[in-house]
Amino acid sequence: MYVILVYDIKEERVSKILKTCRKYLNWVQNSVFEGDITEAKLEKLKTELRKIINEMEDSVIIYKMRTTRYNEREIIGIEKGGEELII
Repeated sequence: MYVILVYDIKEERVSKILKTCRKYLNWVQNSVFEGDITEAKLEKLKTELRKIINEMEDSVIIYKMRTTRYNEREIIGIEKGGEELII
């Protein structure tokens, strides 16, 4: 499945979240990741994130898509992340 993950995390936990997300998904820009991931790996990622975040202060949103066939991305300005990504 294809996912887009966005987060709003307190500054002291951002580096841990960034490192964890990079193990599973492609960094697109500040606080945004995307990529293909299996259901099992997604569950593992969510488990790791739950151990890092403070659920009273932080937020992680995961958009799940079964296919990328009908998705399109348009970038205005600089492209961050440094990796070629295709939606």
